[in-house]
Order: sequence, then structure tokens, then C-alpha cells
Amino acid sequence: MLIHPWDAAADETEWREWLARHSFGQLAVNGLPGDPPQVQPAHFRYDAEPGPYGRVITHLARPNPLWRALEADPQVLLSVVDDYVYVPGTWTASEGAPAEHGTPTSYYAAVQLRCVARVVDDPAEKAELLNRQVAHFQPEGGTAPAAPGEAPFGRMLSGIRGLSLEVTEVRAKFKYAGNRPEYVRRGVAERLAERAGPGDLAARAHQLRRLAAEE
Repeated sequence: MLIHPWDAAADETEWREWLARHSFGQLAVNGLPGDPPQVQPAHFRYDAEPGPYGRVITHLARPNPLWRALEADPQVLLSVVDDYVYVPGTWTASEGAPAEHGTPTSYYAAVQLRCVARVVDDPAEKAELLNRQVAHFQPEGGTAPAAPGEAPFGRMLSGIRGLSLEVTEVRAKFKYAGNRPEYVRRGVAERLAERAGPGDLAARAHQLRRLAAEE
């Protein structure tokens, strides 16, 4: 992922706070020789500890073809992208230039976590991993815990395998026209508020937040 200096995260706090609000991404595995990389969409739980970058936990069905690729190479990449919008060129023209000379672009936030994967097959550890993931998505409870050999989910544990991903590197990008003049960025922010389509207000919030940080 190309990251220009003006698109980079200001600091760890920026990407950590953004990632804490996201729990769905795409897990990319290098795969077997001669095969293309495999990509699996998945819900996940990110924990800021242990280690300098934390870890990710998730689980997949036992028949998933990803397992053979993981056995061949445990180095994986978890990609999370959100707050994306298309920005028409007519919104970005420089002062004094015709609107049709503006450059269309896209805005988005992206965090990529490079990880070392460990497959979890021990029933007790797998149940603990699954319960932690469910607790993340359902803090209000309401679902019975998984426990080996116990109803209602004990017998179902054999149908999944857990994944514990140790994060070794983080690449974060907040592409919101940080290289353009302030008047262009504020003008786009106004247009995003007017359009108010999917993702527009979230992208606008990023743009205004990063502008404020420059003041």
C-alpha cells in the first residue's frame, strides 16, 4: 500500500482509535506455490496487547481452504478499509481553474496488520478464543458460552479452528487530500455534508479532524 507523507497516520493513537472501532476485514494468505494469494473476509477482535502492536483473534470453518495455505506460510496480512467515498473532479478544481479541470479522487482510511498466525486446535483454548470474540461483539451477553463437551456449543467446536494473529507491523493510511490547499479540502467537506451519502459524513469528519490537527 502506497502511503504518501501527507496520508500517513499522525501517530499511533490515530490508527489505534480508528481500528478499535472496526471488527471486519480481509485476511490475505500467501498460499501455496503456483496458487494466487487467498483472501478471506472475517469478523475479528483486535486486542492492543500483548506485544508492541497487539494481536487479533478470529476463527474459521474447518473445511476452509485457507488452512493449507497457512500451514505453508504463517505470515499473513489483515486489511481493514472503511470511511471511503468517491470525490468528483468538479469538487477539487484549484482556485481560478474551470471545474472540469478538477481531478476525481477517492478518500479512504486503511489499516494493514502484518501478522504471524498460530492455529488454535486445543478445544479449551479454542472455546476461550471464541468466547472472547463473542464478548467483543455482544457485550450485553445473551449467548451461552462455549465449553468442550458441554451443550449447546461443545460438539460444534470441532467444526471450527481458531486463529491467533501476532501483529508484527502496522501500516496505516488516511487518504483525505492532505496535499491539497485548505480551501479545496474545506470545500470538499461542505460538498460531502450536502451529499450525505454512504460514507460521506465519516470521510468529512476525518478531513476536518486532520485539518484541525494542522492548525
